[in-house]
Amino acid sequence: MTTISKITWDAASARRTERQFLAGPGGPARRGTPVAEVVGAMMGAHAQVLSAAEVSVGVRTSELTRADVRAALWDERSLIKTYGPRGTVHLLPARELPLWSSALTAIPTRPGPFPPDVRLTEEQAAQVVAAIGEALEGRCLTLDELTEEIVARTGPWAGERVMPAFQDLWPRWRQVLHRAGWAGTLCFGPNRGRKATYTRPPVAATGGTGGGLGTDDVLGTDGALGTDGALGTDGALGAFVRRYLYAYGPATPQHFAKWLAAPTGWAGKVFRDVAAAGGIEEVDFEGTRAWVAAGDTDFPDGPARGVRLLPYFDAYVIAAQPRERLFPGAAYERALAGGQAGNYPVLLVDGVVAGVWHQRRQGRRTTVTVEPLVRLTARQERELGEQVERVGEVLEAKAELVVGEVSVGPHA
Repeated sequence: MTTISKITWDAASARRTERQFLAGPGGPARRGTPVAEVVGAMMGAHAQVLSAAEVSVGVRTSELTRADVRAALWDERSLIKTYGPRGTVHLLPARELPLWSSALTAIPTRPGPFPPDVRLTEEQAAQVVAAIGEALEGRCLTLDELTEEIVARTGPWAGERVMPAFQDLWPRWRQVLHRAGWAGTLCFGPNRGRKATYTRPPVAATGGTGGGLGTDDVLGTDGALGTDGALGTDGALGAFVRRYLYAYGPATPQHFAKWLAAPTGWAGKVFRDVAAAGGIEEVDFEGTRAWVAAGDTDFPDGPARGVRLLPYFDAYVIAAQPRERLFPGAAYERALAGGQAGNYPVLLVDGVVAGVWHQRRQGRRTTVTVEPLVRLTARQERELGEQVERVGEVLEAKAELVVGEVSVGPHA
């Protein structure tokens, strides 16, 4: 009879923070760790607001700043800014884009929130995604320019302004903008003034097939990706699930589905298939049936330790489950907006949310206001001060700590 490992919250939290470079005292990534490696360990950095992604990466290291993140994104091209989990903007390692593309495009599509006469059919959606790839080949285009190119390649229906958004009407084709990112036919280019631009990912980032997989992404013992022969969609999903579980396991199919905004039934089948192939194994996580990558059952003996400041929509806050344990007590009401994680920057103490914070910048200085929800020890107060300094270094500003109430609301 197979013995099922029993994993406690403390053990899971300690391992997750270690693998996320959030544990202390040895939590930050080793000096010289490439930006893309840090982002890969996070399973992507939420980048709807780029400065938040820069802080997410920076606080996991002892030396990287926002300039390093931008250099990796626009100069080295080791990072790609595109649409990731939940259809939201993320930074992803360029070399891992084929894996992400194959996994994200495998998620079943669901009818959009718009009336039938506004939606795109699946045939139209496929036409738009193909047209985007053709239009962006070797070019950076603004949304208006891209609209013109798509209409020219598909028809006037694609450009009809019928999609309600932000008290405005957008062209119909924009319903599948994120799907073009998932397919590897679109990513963000450098801003042109205040306007965002889009381009096609470099060939090296898409396996040379416009988003398809040309190599097998295999989980190594350290969670890194290697290459080993050809890979189809089923293999990509297995590798993707193992990567997710390496970073955030133990987890359930429901946790995985919530992270991706995918159907829970689909996620359950994916887990069953990967388990049947021997890629993942079952554990007992605080009395709940959960999963880890096969053979990845070593956990730390002690609980998580250390103080960290995490920005809006940090990957750890979004992906680590169960949320009731990550946001204990008063944190569940104070640091969540209607149960949704990520709307407030959070103070992380020993692996759980223990407060909120906000930074207000003026010139070369920034004031970081932290509202703890627990009494901090002298050691934790010292670490908090160091974290505030680190946030300032990442943002290339002189930071001042103020301990008190955070009076602004979510997304402020």
